[in-house]
Amino acid sequence: MTGSNKPIPRLRKALLFRLEEPLASALQQTLTLCGCKSRLIDAPAAHQRADIVFCPSTGDLLRAALERFRGLPVVVVSRLPEESGWLDALEAGAADYCAAPFEPIHLRWLLDAHIRPHSASAAA
Repeated sequence: MTGSNKPIPRLRKALLFRLEEPLASALQQTLTLCGCKSRLIDAPAAHQRADIVFCPSTGDLLRAALERFRGLPVVVVSRLPEESGWLDALEAGAADYCAAPFEPIHLRWLLDAHIRPHSASAAA
């Protein structure tokens, strides 16, 4: 707690699972603006800690992300916004969908909506 009795905000961490360039770079830059550290990975490792996972809309990669990152929200990332892609992602089990160009306000909303504050998750 700080002197104002507000909890110190916890740094959010995101994994970018198998995202291709330049999509990954654009997402990383916007996540940084939102105060979220991010890391591009090709395969999950036991020591990686994250609060949220972003992955491509490809069905096989989405299924792999949902299986490998159980318990974490998985957000599908696309180059272009498509209503059918959004619906397909949600039906497959994704927590949400976002498309380029990435806007900080939209990513902040995704982070706030899908990452519980540390104190709330401890109480749940």
